[in-house]
Amino acid sequence: MPEKPLVIIYDGDCPFCSAYVTLVRLRETVGEIELVNARSDDPRVATLLAEGVDLDEGMAVLWQGRRHVGAEAVHLLALLSGQGGGLNRLQRRLFRNPRAARRIYPWLVRGRRLWLRLAGRRPIAAEKNSQRRE
Repeated sequence: MPEKPLVIIYDGDCPFCSAYVTLVRLRETVGEIELVNARSDDPRVATLLAEGVDLDEGMAVLWQGRRHVGAEAVHLLALLSGQGGGLNRLQRRLFRNPRAARRIYPWLVRGRRLWLRLAGRRPIAAEKNSQRRE
């Protein structure tokens, strides 16, 4: 029976988040990867939200039966990512230390929030609440 793919749930409307998940070289080390837009109707997004995961505070990675969110998620991705590419090496250096990942990640979240505000985009939670009312 084949292994389940590594699943990354991220804000597909955020250009920084989208660039990050395409930057990380994972296929060479973990195989199949599934990218899921947190703004989609994917049932895994609904499950995470129902479990209280705030996807506006961080991406989620589902791998080997475990859920990793925020700084823990980028730390895991840094550990799993391949060696190639200058930017990939940089993210590996930044996030492979869990303490550094916890210090840096909140700044990335703040930058994402600022970009969403400037771009006139709503946070994921606000968008999901609006869809439920419609």
